[in-house]
Amino acid sequence: MNVAYDTMERAPNLAARLDAELRHAHPRTILEAALDAFGDRLALVSSFGAESAVLLDLAAKTKPDIPVLFLDTGMQFGQTLDYRKNLAAHLGLKDVRDLRPHYQDLATIDPEAKLWQTDTDACCNLRKVVPLDLALQDFDAWITGRKRFQAASRMNLPVVEQDATHVKFNPLANWTKADLEAYASENNLPAHPLVAAGYPSIGCWPCTQPVEDSQDLRAGRWAGAQKTECGIHLARAPGAVANPGGDI
Repeated sequence: MNVAYDTMERAPNLAARLDAELRHAHPRTILEAALDAFGDRLALVSSFGAESAVLLDLAAKTKPDIPVLFLDTGMQFGQTLDYRKNLAAHLGLKDVRDLRPHYQDLATIDPEAKLWQTDTDACCNLRKVVPLDLALQDFDAWITGRKRFQAASRMNLPVVEQDATHVKFNPLANWTKADLEAYASENNLPAHPLVAAGYPSIGCWPCTQPVEDSQDLRAGRWAGAQKTECGIHLARAPGAVANPGGDI
């Protein structure tokens, strides 16, 4: 039975209750609870990156037609685009949606596709935050692939949380890298081709580098900068939607 709430004021209470109930649950149980609570108002957002196959496999086994939102920024590695196509077919995912920045926004704000060289925040906003915000208007909750072990900034990640407009589920928050590797091996999941080349976290090609074994898994993202997140998980005021110019 779906959980319905009349106003967003009730959503934080729902998120807190679900987080308490699911804090130590298996990822499959968390996915089932999310679907039970939100039904067709739930989406999964995936980068089809280095660690994406595990969550996508769990989702496919739970509800193969769950909407899966992929940010095709126009700056993705060719290997990622191939992996997105092949992995979706391999797992039997039936509703993968490619989200792209609006052509007019690109023509106005980043006509030479060089914005990443001068303002990575504005580039991420244009190519990721705005398209996702618009797509998520059709949903009340979404699923992410974030894990606590990925970075120091994610060490306190809850299993269920409330942002300005949506309830967010992080089914793999508790899992370690060893857990992911064991599941991928047991289920014969194909790896992203760039993992073997030293990319443990994969974003857009201009802002992603391989890393050394001793480094943070996300050290290759915006290397040398203070930036650690693209912006889709950063807090915004209730009801706010990012605009292409970069303001919230």
